[in-house]
Amino acid sequence: MTPNTAGSLLMMASMGSFVLNDTFLKLTNGAVPLFQLIFLRGILATVLVFLLARSLGTLRLNISRRDKGLIALRGLAEVITAYFFLTALFKMPLGNLNAIMQVVPLTVTLGSALFYREAVGWRRMLAIVIGLGGVLLIVRPGVEGFNIWSLYAIAAVLGVTVRDLITRRLSPEVSGMSVTLGTTLAVMLAAGFASITNEWVPISTTSAASICASAIFVLLGYFSSIQAMRTGEVSFIAPFRYTGLVGAMLIGFFVFDEVPRGLTLLGASIVMATGIFTFYRERKLSRA
Repeated sequence: MTPNTAGSLLMMASMGSFVLNDTFLKLTNGAVPLFQLIFLRGILATVLVFLLARSLGTLRLNISRRDKGLIALRGLAEVITAYFFLTALFKMPLGNLNAIMQVVPLTVTLGSALFYREAVGWRRMLAIVIGLGGVLLIVRPGVEGFNIWSLYAIAAVLGVTVRDLITRRLSPEVSGMSVTLGTTLAVMLAAGFASITNEWVPISTTSAASICASAIFVLLGYFSSIQAMRTGEVSFIAPFRYTGLVGAMLIGFFVFDEVPRGLTLLGASIVMATGIFTFYRERKLSRA
């Protein structure tokens, strides 16, 4: 398995984990205030990653000052991303928000070419653009939804881009678990301070179970995304973010009774086709 293939599989695992995390959060049906929800999930995720890292022996705190600074900056980028994304989520149509967020593969690829001098061939760039077209068919954004909250979504895109590009700068000696712990800790602390502004509510058994499941999947999502951005080329891995939309569509159908339209299925097919094509190009280049 080449590094690019491993990175793409990690990215797909990350997207699947994040979709399941969102699913369990949505199953709470707004019974818990958002910041309280994220704070409680953050506590569980931080404890889980700490215990897992200790048991595996991958938690190393003797990190260089440079890497500590990068982890802190990455955590800040994650907090900023969460704030703008979640604010936009409750202020604008979900389709418009998803349409804007799918620009991330393009921005990450462009950033890797500008800052890391990674070669991006025209075929890969064309595959990313075609995949973006498939995403637009899935979400079908409407013009009326693009307003001031769209700027929040754009800020979230920039936050994700900066976060992923920072991840590429981390030294190979820094374990993924250490970076994951820093990420969950940063989000937990930020949500904890923000939750002070809202009145807390009692947690039902159903909501507690959803929060626990969400904590597990967000931990897997963080770890997989960190490892993905440190494995292979960003320009190759980036298009596999689109697979998260396919997973979300399937869960929407089976869990929330959301029947996809014809254009949605067409868009999903285009997204998967671009991923298969990128796999094909990688195998061809590796043989060459």
